[in-house]
Amino acid sequence: MEPETVQQTPVPAKHIKTKVGRVVGDKMLKTIVVAVESQRRHPLYNKRVRQTRNFKVHDETNSAHVGDIVRIVESRPYSKQKRWRLDAILQRGEEIKVEA
Repeated sequence: MEPETVQQTPVPAKHIKTKVGRVVGDKMLKTIVVAVESQRRHPLYNKRVRQTRNFKVHDETNSAHVGDIVRIVESRPYSKQKRWRLDAILQRGEEIKVEA
């Protein structure tokens, strides 16, 4: 008897949501706030309207700072509001010094 060969089809990779945004807050421990901007068309006036959403993102190493452009990926829930994880810092922002 010959052993049966079963032909396996490759399993497609799970689609992971990613977003690119700017860090607007880094005061919390291991958490940053990322503003993601998107555009949509107004249904009545057909004008493009900018929408900004803030996401709380898990940053394990506290490496991102305010002004950085970052890529975030959807992940498991870290807390009540954190559902995203820092994937990469794409561009470092300029440090703004405030004199008191």
